[in-house]
Amino acid sequence: MQNTSLDYDYIILGAGLSGLMLAKAVVSDLYFKDKSILILDKSDKNTNDRTWCFWSENTQDWDAIISKKWESILFKGEIFKAEIPLKNYSYNKIEGIDFYESVFKTLSASKQVIFKTEAFQNLKETENGVEVTTSQSTYKATKVFSSILPPERLKNQTQFAVLQQHFIGWEVRTQEHVFEPEVATFMDFSIAQRGNTRFMYVLPTASNKALVEYTLFSEHLLPDAEYEAAIEDYMEALGASEYEITATENGCIPMTAYPFEQHNTKNLMHIGTAGGWTRGSTGFTFSYTLKRTAELVAFLKQETNLGKFNINDRYRWYDKLFLDVLYRKNEQGAALFTQMFKKNDIAKIFRFLDGTSSLKEDLEIIWSLPKKEFIKSFFHLK
Repeated sequence: MQNTSLDYDYIILGAGLSGLMLAKAVVSDLYFKDKSILILDKSDKNTNDRTWCFWSENTQDWDAIISKKWESILFKGEIFKAEIPLKNYSYNKIEGIDFYESVFKTLSASKQVIFKTEAFQNLKETENGVEVTTSQSTYKATKVFSSILPPERLKNQTQFAVLQQHFIGWEVRTQEHVFEPEVATFMDFSIAQRGNTRFMYVLPTASNKALVEYTLFSEHLLPDAEYEAAIEDYMEALGASEYEITATENGCIPMTAYPFEQHNTKNLMHIGTAGGWTRGSTGFTFSYTLKRTAELVAFLKQETNLGKFNINDRYRWYDKLFLDVLYRKNEQGAALFTQMFKKNDIAKIFRFLDGTSSLKEDLEIIWSLPKKEFIKSFFHLK
């Protein structure tokens, strides 16, 4: 797009998953063919800085960039272990760099979009829109979609429980053939819990290659050395005497039922994690972002006041209940997930976690979980 002015219809702050999915959806829909879009990010998005995984019955839209599919997953708890066939589903991995390149290829073919590598500084709402100031300039837009989460937003409230899904992962190449390449280890709770919810997550791509992550659902982060020591112990337990670390990744995703959408206004909307587009009780992001993006695009065709976009549904309440249990009894996470996977069909679990289950299925899953603490949380939150 040859826009030499500083005025746009839409500004998208952040070229991460939610920002790029929104941009792609808009330029792919003829309804928005006259909209000018500016995407701002401090990074040029040319590195493989993360991976996304999601389960799906139909991956056609993403097959070109899915680097690996698994038809079975392993769940391992203290009293229950199972290799679970995914039936009509597959568990799918997308490398960050492949996602970025694919979406930017679509965006570069459109005359609607400009991408600028500039660091966001602040924004100001005006009578007619929003002004966005970066390290290099000030831009104006009718509507702004921001994936930037102010760090004080969750720190300055006490009404909603906040845990963190935090992890460090190593891509490893081992001397021995210690992995089963067609089975992804979804959750391995056999490791020491140490008063938290801790598990290993393993995505093998060959019998001697895998991403091995040490993940916690807890309130506080650990020193890097503690995550790394846990991965080293796990590799030793697998029988890997020698291995090379070919890449690393780390992350921290807030887990909360906080209603982020209350900060939306007529011309400003928060998207991604900043907008509550991450499933609060699990941290799953990819599928939820697809769902919210589709809802937002449909909303924009009917409504101009972004403050009216509402994502509150019964799953928000489930997340609130689930997180209250984990916040009060963080050491019970392993037992909670073990009961879920032991007593429920995997397709039902996936529908529940995706927010597409029936009310009957929801009640069946909730009833299968440890009842004492959930009853306490129900009355605590009532």
